Amino acid sequence: MSYANPAALVSTDWLADHLSAPDVRVVDASWYLPAMERDAKREFAEQHIPGAVFFDIDEIADTDSPLPHMLPNPEKFSSRVRRLGLGDGTRIVVYDGFGLLSAPRVWWTFRYFGHQDVAVLDGGLPKWLSENRPVESEPSPIKDRHFTPRMNGFIVRNFGQVKANLTSRREQVLDARPAGRFAGTEAEPRAGLRSGHIPGSLSLPVSEIVDPENNTILPAKVLRAKFEKAGIDLGKPVVTTCGSGVTASGLALALYLIGHHDVAVYDGSWSEWGAQPDAPVEP
Repeated sequence: MSYANPAALVSTDWLADHLSAPDVRVVDASWYLPAMERDAKREFAEQHIPGAVFFDIDEIADTDSPLPHMLPNPEKFSSRVRRLGLGDGTRIVVYDGFGLLSAPRVWWTFRYFGHQDVAVLDGGLPKWLSENRPVESEPSPIKDRHFTPRMNGFIVRNFGQVKANLTSRREQVLDARPAGRFAGTEAEPRAGLRSGHIPGSLSLPVSEIVDPENNTILPAKVLRAKFEKAGIDLGKPVVTTCGSGVTASGLALALYLIGHHDVAVYDGSWSEWGAQPDAPVEP
């Protein structure tokens, strides 16, 4: 079984063949939790795929919000990506330094702002490096490119919508955090958050949708089995959540790959839910 939407994922072979194409733009979307003790900007400056630009998910965000890397307003997003040379008519390929961590978040963000021609590099930078493909350290010249934002509110959910769903149960909620955090047996990496999960939500850690050997996304048939085993009815709407809306986007990407279009990401995720006193929590 092949992917229903294969254009959302490109291989390292494909990118190597199209790296110099005039309409292809490569984006390094690397981001790490503090516990990982990695500096995404420094690593980008040391080495990145030729021609890549760095997308800072903590800066191209609503920096007035107390929550991490929430979606920015359309004016800020279009201004920032224009300066990165990412605009209308470009084929954007996003990767990260972990393999599959933050790249899907940027893939989802571009889709939220109406740019459909965006894909994730399967296996990310680790796979690219393992194949001895070229990297560079010098910044690439960037030419501004106009970006037209067209927001798609169908693929994002806020706190009020997720809370209302506790009653309606119209949408299935799927959590991408590790099983221990979902169960409340492991502490959250961010201070001040309760442990547990949104009542009625299901668990599928994002690590389970990738091949541990090379961080490539699992085949379509295996992905479907993973979602069904987690309790997801693939014929009904799904809202994905996680710690801060990053790995939730990985599940959204996997669902999109297998043809599930009625998928939204809870932008605030547990960073918001776990801090709200009126948000019920299941251990």
